[in-house]
Amino acid sequence: MICSRLDFVIVLDGISSIRRTGSAGGSSNPTDSAGDRKRVKKQYQSKTLKVQVNFATKIPMQAIVNALRGQDSEHFQEAVRVLDIVLRQNAAKQGCLLVRQSFFHNNQSFKTLGGGVQSCSGFHSSFRATQGGLSLNMDVSTTMIVKPGSVLDFLLENQNVKNNDQIDWIKAKRMLKNLRITAHPSNMEYRITGLSEKSCKEQRFFLKTKKGQDGDGEEITVFDYFAVYKNLPVLKSADFPCINVGKPKRPSYFPVEFCDLVSLQRYTKALSSTQRALLVEQSRKNPQVQMTALRNALKTSKYDADLMLHSSGISISAEFVQVEGRVLPAPKLQVGNGQEFFPRNGRWNFNNKTLVEPVKIGHWAIVNFSARCDIRYLVNSMLKCAEMKGITMEDPLFVFEENYQNRRYPAHVRVEKMFDDIPSKPKPQLLLCILPERKNSDIYGPWKRKNLSERGIVTQCIAPTKLNDQYITNVLLKINAKLGGMNSLLTVERSPSMHSVSKWPTLILGMDVSHGSPGRSDVPSIAAVVSSRNWPSISHYRAAVRTQSPRVEMIASLFKPVSDKDDEGIIRELLKDFYASSKGRKPDQIIIFRDGVSESQFNQVLNVELDQIIQACKFLDESWSPKFMVIVAQKNHHTKFFQTKSPQNVPPGTIIDNKVCHPKNNDFYLCAHAGMIGTTRPAHYHVLYDELGFSADNVQELVHSLSYVYQRSTTAVSVVAPICYAHLAAAQISQFIKFDDMSETSSSHAGGVAVPELPRLDPKVINSMYFC
Repeated sequence: MICSRLDFVIVLDGISSIRRTGSAGGSSNPTDSAGDRKRVKKQYQSKTLKVQVNFATKIPMQAIVNALRGQDSEHFQEAVRVLDIVLRQNAAKQGCLLVRQSFFHNNQSFKTLGGGVQSCSGFHSSFRATQGGLSLNMDVSTTMIVKPGSVLDFLLENQNVKNNDQIDWIKAKRMLKNLRITAHPSNMEYRITGLSEKSCKEQRFFLKTKKGQDGDGEEITVFDYFAVYKNLPVLKSADFPCINVGKPKRPSYFPVEFCDLVSLQRYTKALSSTQRALLVEQSRKNPQVQMTALRNALKTSKYDADLMLHSSGISISAEFVQVEGRVLPAPKLQVGNGQEFFPRNGRWNFNNKTLVEPVKIGHWAIVNFSARCDIRYLVNSMLKCAEMKGITMEDPLFVFEENYQNRRYPAHVRVEKMFDDIPSKPKPQLLLCILPERKNSDIYGPWKRKNLSERGIVTQCIAPTKLNDQYITNVLLKINAKLGGMNSLLTVERSPSMHSVSKWPTLILGMDVSHGSPGRSDVPSIAAVVSSRNWPSISHYRAAVRTQSPRVEMIASLFKPVSDKDDEGIIRELLKDFYASSKGRKPDQIIIFRDGVSESQFNQVLNVELDQIIQACKFLDESWSPKFMVIVAQKNHHTKFFQTKSPQNVPPGTIIDNKVCHPKNNDFYLCAHAGMIGTTRPAHYHVLYDELGFSADNVQELVHSLSYVYQRSTTAVSVVAPICYAHLAAAQISQFIKFDDMSETSSSHAGGVAVPELPRLDPKVINSMYFC
């Protein structure tokens, strides 16, 4: 019998209570100076606490044993979560910052990212059920924290200003809210609830008189209170708002200069491109350094001394799990003139090679948005490189330089003024746009929207810092793919030996959902699905993109019937394109690659997304029943592999499908790419649904081959190309609505949330690889 509630009493003897007579900002003030302590009266008293513990649920830990035996276990996730909570409690006792299952010690080994933000290294720790038994999954982890120290110094760095008078206090209020501070001179800790409406010199509060009657006291400013009663003159922040640590009806103020931010506070705002680059650079660790860090983390965690783990019968080995891996050979590629070759170490180049399907570029033009660039040298370099790669490229029709006076206008106005100068006839086949900023240019979104949605022109944006052969080649690879050409193909795409993919019409889908920046709950999520076309090719793709409610991961617009015959969903659009581009063949097989979902969402992928896809197929043709395979790809996991006899990363093509994989489900790890910097993170593939009957080797070979058809580069990619393309399409189209008033065009989705609709792409570009 389980007791639903447990009540008991705790008596704490000899508790000292401190009664204070002063107050800061209208509430009892804990910042007593040495002089104030003479007026403090200590009383020792007993304190009685009533404790009530309510029964929530009973979690059978036997579920873990059942799962390890390969049995279906309904309560497995809950049981493992119990053990993970034990790990979190262990870290909490050591004063760590807890970020889900990642733990960060206050060891002061922080690195600066700029803007008052620092990176903090820690480790991830969680339990997983594997073929080898219950395993502890550990990995090096990094998070962003607010730089501890003076609040004023933090605001100067955060807003990139030099003087206190330049601080924007509206921005400061948003930035500081809910951060924790220590206030001088008591060093007691508080949480910031806001800022005062007036400056320290002007902000008044009612100060009660010592031993006076209720209502006895005086109105006094925060400035005078600290100068007179605390003997702490306010020197730097008298004209600035005060920090409020009180409640709405009972504020408590401190001058800003007396406040310090405490350590280990997460920074959850979006990072700038410079900060992101620094974070990536600082997070990189080669395999040997990574292994040393993990061994040290295991020692620091002291799991062997944890009583809860010990009482659960769990002991943790100090050694890494040894697994057996295989290295798949790279697939043979074909380029121009029938030339075939095998990539080496996951890489290749186009030296002395031509593209397999080069395009002809006759009418094209250059647009320069006030960037410093030698246009003539750029054109000559592109013409020369294009000829070597087999691309027929004429001289540009025009070179449009932005009027210097237009630089002061907003980005969308600059784009409109540039198009005023571009003649409508002859319509350019390609517009090469030179941007002044290499990353995060505010011109990028309006420019892409104008070209792809309104004018139907393929465009390539560049921001060259160094014009060398490698850079020009990479630009031409993107242009060739966008204009309908192909750079390289798998040799088997032109032969019937592609393990059933080329024997029967097969549609390959890549699905991804892109969400807004952290802290932006008002930004809609972007769902993108790319599909293969021109069967039996598996290198040509097109994309369909839709908006949906913010932070919603499951794609809601795969099937969207608007009448008995009409369906405005994504899948119908892609099926019709496959039919048109594949000589009137419907796919007999549909292979779906899904990115960005966790294990807890696997059932939703099948019950929500796959169900929509099946409905869309039936709605199109009731008698048509293609077979399906659903594969989830995960990159945001914490499993890495190291070579036992080499300090280098595992070689490209490494497959792990034993011991650390799921005891029952069909999953495997593939490291398709060459890890040149840091420690390679493999992709974790889960086969959730399979009606095709592929063998494990055939599935792994297909996934490996799809890592070599990415047209933007000459390397194998870490996750299959369809998923990479879906991510690119979502990221690029999201720029369309980045600059718009979202209230103008919106549609109502699940939950009644208004979501802005995306502008339709022009028919001339909608079937192209514009996202490449």
